[in-house]
Parts: sequence; structure tokens; C-alpha cells
Amino acid sequence: MTLPPVLSELVAYFEPLSTIRRDFRGAVTLHTPGVNVLALNSTFVPDADLDRLPLVAAWHHAQDMPAVVAATVPLPGEEVGAVRVGSYHPQPDTGVIVVEQVSRLALPGWAAVLAEAHGTPEWAGALARHLAPRLEGDRGAALLTAYAGGEAVGALLWRASPDGAGGAHLWGTLDPAADAPLLNAAHTLGSGLRASLPDTSPLEVADEVTVTYRRLDGPGRPGPETTGIS
Repeated sequence: MTLPPVLSELVAYFEPLSTIRRDFRGAVTLHTPGVNVLALNSTFVPDADLDRLPLVAAWHHAQDMPAVVAATVPLPGEEVGAVRVGSYHPQPDTGVIVVEQVSRLALPGWAAVLAEAHGTPEWAGALARHLAPRLEGDRGAALLTAYAGGEAVGALLWRASPDGAGGAHLWGTLDPAADAPLLNAAHTLGSGLRASLPDTSPLEVADEVTVTYRRLDGPGRPGPETTGIS
């Protein structure tokens, strides 16, 4: 049993940024304490097998973490995030937003924009500290920052993929006008671009598949906040 291609794609993108990978009955768990990125603290499940879920939840709880699962099929639990994953093609923009590739030295500011864009500015420092050693020397990764009038309004992590294209599954903007320019810039870094779009985004991707993150144990169980970056 293997994960659907779109979930395998997300795991391949996020695993180098995670602390632990665990494989269990066809599911893959990425576990990254101290970071509020949903994909880095979720179990990706290949199907709707309900017998697997209690065992997955038990493992998460043993780590003192909420049991969050990512899937392309309906599952029980409280939805805490959803993205539309597919092939992104450049879309029109006004030309007002400027996008630049920034060095690892700019990571604290980049992380501050990303965390604020997802409504969790208090996580910026922890995110920057976590990513710094994992991105050091990684030639297959690039940090992009979008600017409006000199003010940073968007952040995106591009990662190369084996097929020569690239992925943009970790990004966010403070102004929707920066979405297309930021993704357009990421598209130029490879021979194509696979991207995750928030389910509320007006932008489009081809061959779209929706990935939903659900918390199995519901909102009543004590544990770390599950409102995070998705």
C-alpha cells in the first residue's frame, strides 16, 4: 500500500524540513516539535481505513501532540486546514509587486512574513530557528520574498524536484495581490511548478487535488494549538 501521488509529493517536499519520519501500515508521519506547520506534524494516510486511525492517534498522543491526519479522502474529525494541490501556470499580475530571491541571512524576516500571513506571528522565531540548519547548504531550495513599495508582503520556499520542476507548498502573503507574482516567480526557477493553494484562493492549479488536514481527537482534547501554517 502506497500513498496517492499528491501525498507522496507533499511528503517529499516536507520531509527534509521535519525532525522525524515514521512509516506505519502505508501511512507516513512527519513529526516536528516546536513548529506550527501542519504538514510537518501530520500523518499522511493512503485511504479511509478507519482501523488505522486509533493507532495513528495513539502515537501522536504519546508525543503529546494532537492527532492530525492529511488525506485526499473523507475522514472523521475536525478540519483544521485544506489546500488544493496541482500544477501552477503563470497567471496575470499587475506588476506592482516585486519578488526577490533572498539569502539564508534573511530567514528571520522571511519567517516573520510567513507566520504573520497565516495568522500566527508568535511562531516566526521558532520557525526561522528550525529551518536555518535544514536549509543551510541546500542548493535545491530557494527563499522568495514579495515586496510592495519596499514592504515585505509574501514569503515562499521553493524546492527542486527530481523531474526538473519545483514545488511551492510552504508560502503565504499578507496581500492577495502578491499571490500570483510570488508563484509566478517560483515558476521561473524550474521547468514547471507544483503548488499548494489555500482552499480560499481565487488562483487556480491544473489537475487539482484537495488535501484536507483533520484533527482526529477533536477540539476538546488538551494539547498544542493546531491552527498552523498549511
